[in-house]
Amino acid sequence: MNKTSCPCGRTTAKGQPLAFDACCGPCHAGQAAPDAESLMRSRYSAFVRGDVPYLLATWHAAKRPASLELEAAAQWLGLQIKQHRVTGEHTAEVEFVARFRVGGKAVRQHERSRFVREDGRWFYVDGDVL
Repeated sequence: MNKTSCPCGRTTAKGQPLAFDACCGPCHAGQAAPDAESLMRSRYSAFVRGDVPYLLATWHAAKRPASLELEAAAQWLGLQIKQHRVTGEHTAEVEFVARFRVGGKAVRQHERSRFVREDGRWFYVDGDVL
């Protein structure tokens, strides 16, 4: 991944990496994500970039923690979206695998996350580790 490639790994139809500014950057700048998968990708990018305020702002108020501390030594290795499923008029699920390394140990986070859309904005609600 070059410095301008989006951390989420989204590519063009021709397989070229999208730049952060053309992918997750607009969400980080305040634009509403068009769907739950885009919000999931932008949240992954926020983990990579250490953007705790964005993570908290995109977490549904009913489930949002009061604070969030990220593992500073985490080395993020990639995101794979397995499935994006619309479950209702304002709800969706995204199954993903995020890979990272902490203290020399490889970690594979496989999760099915739930999202809700309120007032035109998607929010992460919670998820089940698979």
